[in-house]
Amino acid sequence: MSTDSVQQDMFTVLHGQPAPVVTRWIYHADDPFAITLAVRTRQDRWVEWLVGRELVVESLSRAAGDGDIRMSPQIVEGYDIVEIEIRSTDGRAVLEVDRDLLRHFVEATTELVALGDEEGMMDIDGEIAKITQSCAE
Repeated sequence: MSTDSVQQDMFTVLHGQPAPVVTRWIYHADDPFAITLAVRTRQDRWVEWLVGRELVVESLSRAAGDGDIRMSPQIVEGYDIVEIEIRSTDGRAVLEVDRDLLRHFVEATTELVALGDEEGMMDIDGEIAKITQSCAE
């Protein structure tokens, strides 16, 4: 990982399952609005979702999200967690991650890009060039 990104692996509980799964949370300063949430499968593959950083920040204090990914703080059997509900056409999964670990990750992202400074980190001209090049191919 370079100095312009943050990565943290966390054990996560898949709702109703006894064994934890590994999730990997990745933030890149050059994509300042997004966090990649990857879940390791039994076949040692990673399944990734792109999650808005604002959604993750909000989820530390209140329920957030109204689309395919919803997150909310919970106390479950005495554990302080953030519940992550992921929906797709294939079904639904509910993950539980320790809220303090997630908070630590979010704080590490804000050391790279302060909340509210995301727009200044984007190369708008570069992004437009990428889009127009991919459309021309």
